[in-house]
Amino acid sequence: MVLDPTKHADWEIAEEAESRMKTVYELGEILGLQKEELLPYGHHYGKLDYRKIMNRLGDKPDGKYIDVTAITPTPLGEGKSTCCMGLVQGLGKRQKSVVGAIRQPSGGPTMNVKGSAAGGGLAQCIPLTPFSLGLTGDINAIMNAHNLAMVALTSRMQHESNYTDEQLAKRKLKRLDIHPKKVEMGWIIDFCAQALRNITIGLGGKMDGYTMQSKFAIAVSSEVMAILAIANDLADMRRRMGKIVVAYDKNDRPITTEDLDVAGAMTAWMVEAINPNLMQTLEGQPVIVHAGPFANIAIGQSSVIADRVALKVADYNVTESGFGADIGFEKFWNLKCRFSGNKPNCAVVVATIRALKCHGGAPIPVPGKPMPVEYKSENVGWVEKGCVNLLHHINTVKKAGINPVVCINAFYTDTDNEIKAVRRLCEAAGARVALSRHWEKGGEGALEFDDAVIDACNEPNDFKFLYDLDTPLSKRIELIAKEVYGADGVSYTTEAQEKLKRMESDPDLKEMGTCMVKTHLSLSHEPAKKGVPKDWTLPIRDILTYKGAGFVVPVAGTISLMPGTASDPAYRRIDVDVNTGKVKGVF
Repeated sequence: MVLDPTKHADWEIAEEAESRMKTVYELGEILGLQKEELLPYGHHYGKLDYRKIMNRLGDKPDGKYIDVTAITPTPLGEGKSTCCMGLVQGLGKRQKSVVGAIRQPSGGPTMNVKGSAAGGGLAQCIPLTPFSLGLTGDINAIMNAHNLAMVALTSRMQHESNYTDEQLAKRKLKRLDIHPKKVEMGWIIDFCAQALRNITIGLGGKMDGYTMQSKFAIAVSSEVMAILAIANDLADMRRRMGKIVVAYDKNDRPITTEDLDVAGAMTAWMVEAINPNLMQTLEGQPVIVHAGPFANIAIGQSSVIADRVALKVADYNVTESGFGADIGFEKFWNLKCRFSGNKPNCAVVVATIRALKCHGGAPIPVPGKPMPVEYKSENVGWVEKGCVNLLHHINTVKKAGINPVVCINAFYTDTDNEIKAVRRLCEAAGARVALSRHWEKGGEGALEFDDAVIDACNEPNDFKFLYDLDTPLSKRIELIAKEVYGADGVSYTTEAQEKLKRMESDPDLKEMGTCMVKTHLSLSHEPAKKGVPKDWTLPIRDILTYKGAGFVVPVAGTISLMPGTASDPAYRRIDVDVNTGKVKGVF
């Protein structure tokens, strides 16, 4: 029995479908994997031994590579994960060899207002509860590895303040002279905890640590998470782990995890986490889940390792980039593809009628509150006006030389006239357009969508990066601001200008990509500005350096690396059936 998504919650649909799940070995058979290449966690999901798989299949030609991105979303999201699952399920209906490659959800959004990013309706990744609540422990490993670096840093600062050079030498320690006001790193936790954004640590006596200002960020923003997303293998991960800059000394020399003798132990926490996770769609197609960085504050992609495995074991790999094409796709294009060497065959731009209405003048939806009544009635004018945002993202994809496919992620409340308006405007802009009803009908509802993607994959493209690595950092930021966001230019705070000058003289910059931090709710830095804002300048207030991941990170606007929890979060509706142990309420 398949439940009706208009009458049942996502967790109820997932729970019913989980009674028909394939075992992890059946999923392995679909992908042509050998038994020793599977690392089961129970019956229905597990990890993949990527080294064994790549050693055996490394010379096999890659399958088609498809990225799913979106327009600028409403605060409720636009259903990219749902579209990924729908596309995978539809390709399965077309008898194609296909696998999805998506990110693991963070506990922050899962317990807050956005949900777990497993998809929705009849297009989901299952089993939902393990997917949403820790899975095989990768994010826990990241938290332990990251926080261990902070333990090493703060304990070293305490010892250096308490001991002479001679006493340090007896303990086989060299004085690092860490500047207490130049600590770059903070602590991480996998929740949205605004109370931890700014803290004081080390209160008490001299045995209670070094007293200083500190901070928490959400786990998925950690540089360790970024390293998991872009590492090629364990050796590459170990090398990158040792280059993480945690602080600067009193002469502005960077202090790394290698300087603190902690990089090896950090990597030890990640030995199992580097193996991707294997799950499935509601209809039994394999899905690889690995890494979980947000796109507004991090790289926003599933791992390079996951994609490399997926491209070897299937003819089609459907991956997903966080938020809109200005955020997630730009980083897929200029960071992930640069690090991996993989070139996409097609990019999907997901749009919903409700988001187009939002960009066209309808009231902005508020998470946790009922959808404004204006979204329940036809308004073609709002849809047409909102399509300027969609057309902007189509042009961004075209600038990468990739064939765009617009997926109208249909809601049962959308009208034929609204859908026709989107088709007309997108086709006039030179994009394929497909209506998909995967949320309501599963793979059967995605067949038009699948056919458009297959056609796009079969056409040649001219993939190219927006900038070369020898482009100065200031020029890179300007290119992204103007060509992707639509800004007139860039401004800098005094602090950011000083860092920019220092970084542009750093020879390591030529090996590093540029990972922007910006709100996902607008093309600009101001979340309330919808559509395609005009006459604005992108303000850069800080520039961070993630030398381990290989990123320079310009921070625009007031966005924080630690989101806040809303007044009506999801955890209020999550509970456990004490008789069966089943979790209910996760969405």
